[in-house]
Amino acid sequence: MKRLTLLTACLLLTILVLAQPVIVVKRNDAQSLLDAIREANERNAAVDAERLYILIPDGYYDLGQTALTRISGHNVAVVGQSMQGTVIRNAPDVKNESISKTAVFQNRGTCNYLQDLTLKNELDYYHAGEDGRGVCLQDKGHRTICNRVRMLSYQDTYYSDNEQCQHYMQDSEIHGTIDFICGAGDVWFERCRIVTERRHLDGTGRTIITAPRTSKTPWGYVFRYCTIENDASVFHYGRAWHTNPRNVWLYTTLLAPDKLLPQRFDPQGMKPSVIYFKEFGTMDAAGRDITPRSNKVTFTLRDNSNACELETILTKEEAQQYTLERVFGDWQPAEQLKRIEKTATKLKKEHQLN
Repeated sequence: MKRLTLLTACLLLTILVLAQPVIVVKRNDAQSLLDAIREANERNAAVDAERLYILIPDGYYDLGQTALTRISGHNVAVVGQSMQGTVIRNAPDVKNESISKTAVFQNRGTCNYLQDLTLKNELDYYHAGEDGRGVCLQDKGHRTICNRVRMLSYQDTYYSDNEQCQHYMQDSEIHGTIDFICGAGDVWFERCRIVTERRHLDGTGRTIITAPRTSKTPWGYVFRYCTIENDASVFHYGRAWHTNPRNVWLYTTLLAPDKLLPQRFDPQGMKPSVIYFKEFGTMDAAGRDITPRSNKVTFTLRDNSNACELETILTKEEAQQYTLERVFGDWQPAEQLKRIEKTATKLKKEHQLN
């Protein structure tokens, strides 16, 4: 009898040791979500901490004017029940409009993971004056993975705010009007849906998707097999923020090719030294290759100085240089995503969030 009791105790201890650390948020309870993040930050303060999962049921988590909810823990997986159904929202006061003051989430951890949720910044963009910077994710961390994450805002929606970061985004959706994917580092976007909203309420004006400021990394923003959907306004792929901006579009599907402005990239940069803006294998909605054979753009600074004509169409050989292995080296985000997603699926089932 004693032996059986001892074996049972050992078995229970083994189960507890092997159990995946999980925090489950109360449905529709914003404070419960904030408490879960705070607990995760404390428990995973060490860079080598074991992966911890925050599970968020479908619901509406209204943070009000609260901005910059910080995820400082490492190896934290923030997992919602579904991309459309789990909505985390804030609405900063227009008086606090800023790229550095408005984010729904500010990530500062390493190897953090977001899945199956929507981040929505409802700063009153159309009544904010010349700027309406409302960030969904300000990522100061390193090696973040976003899997089926939807970001709803207008200006500076996604901000990679780390000069040496590597990030990976897959099957996600980003909405905006101007510079709505901006920042530094090497960031790979795989099969993402990019949605340009109305630049002005009446549909006039132009939208600009990216504003990279690549400074200390070799690759910049890479989009592969992504789809661009237009609401109304014409658009450019991107414009140069500063330093050595790099932005490449590979095998992009344009649902409204006529909305892409003739230069394709904005010819006026803000403070760049060298510009590397390219595309290859662009398609229409029917899958037809509509890439120009050549597209030379004369890039200048805002004051029209430092004119430089550059070819923006990659050769096939140049395009083939863009692989996950070359861009990220020993980091394998697509494989890591599969492993984390598998565990997340199991945990959601255990906690009845499937």
